[in-house]
Amino acid sequence: MSLNDILDALFPAGHTVAVANQVITGEATTAQGTVAVLGTTDAAAIDHAMALALSGFVLDTVERHPGRPLIFLVDTSGQALSRSQELLCLNGSLAHLASCVDFARRQGHPSLSLVTANAVSGGFLSFGLMADQAYALADAQVRVMDLRAMSRVTKIAHERLVELAGTSPIFAPGAESYVRMGGIAAIWPAPSADLLGDALSAARKAVSAGDQRQGTGLSRGGRLLASDIATTVQNATAGA
Repeated sequence: MSLNDILDALFPAGHTVAVANQVITGEATTAQGTVAVLGTTDAAAIDHAMALALSGFVLDTVERHPGRPLIFLVDTSGQALSRSQELLCLNGSLAHLASCVDFARRQGHPSLSLVTANAVSGGFLSFGLMADQAYALADAQVRVMDLRAMSRVTKIAHERLVELAGTSPIFAPGAESYVRMGGIAAIWPAPSADLLGDALSAARKAVSAGDQRQGTGLSRGGRLLASDIATTVQNATAGA
């Protein structure tokens, strides 16, 4: 499905979105009012310039449109992999992007992300997963690392990782695994204005309720230890 088809399905009341260097920025009309739209397209490998462009758009929205919801459209093959990007401190630029999304949240901007095609590695972790609620289309590909690459990094045999992926979503790629872990709230069969409206309402509640994804992952059987460990750390910190 093309980006324009996705935009038309999500925002039948109208949208004004531009694409420059695979970065999406603009605004759209929904039943709940105007929203800011930003993201990446065409399996973009997010580089320094893209991260700063997205960060700038978030900060501009916070300054000019207080409280306006942020809709992230995610289609990324991950962070750009090159020595030049490392020398430009791409890790710092991605951290800055994540900080800007968190800053917008603290300023009362609800946010949600929709994985439209690909969501890989740091390009997803620093952007789409920073939203209050994340969703994915049914045919979207979501993963942090390919199992063969994970094997090379961890020195765990690929066969063993395949075995672990069969029982634990932490090791398994795919949007369904992220649903079980609580990282993705739900999978949409197709882009829909009605589903977007429901998601916006959920995102508004998430701003006041706080991040519930660890608890969701526990209830779905995908993250059995994270919630208890986080609580233990928080209690220890509070008592220090």
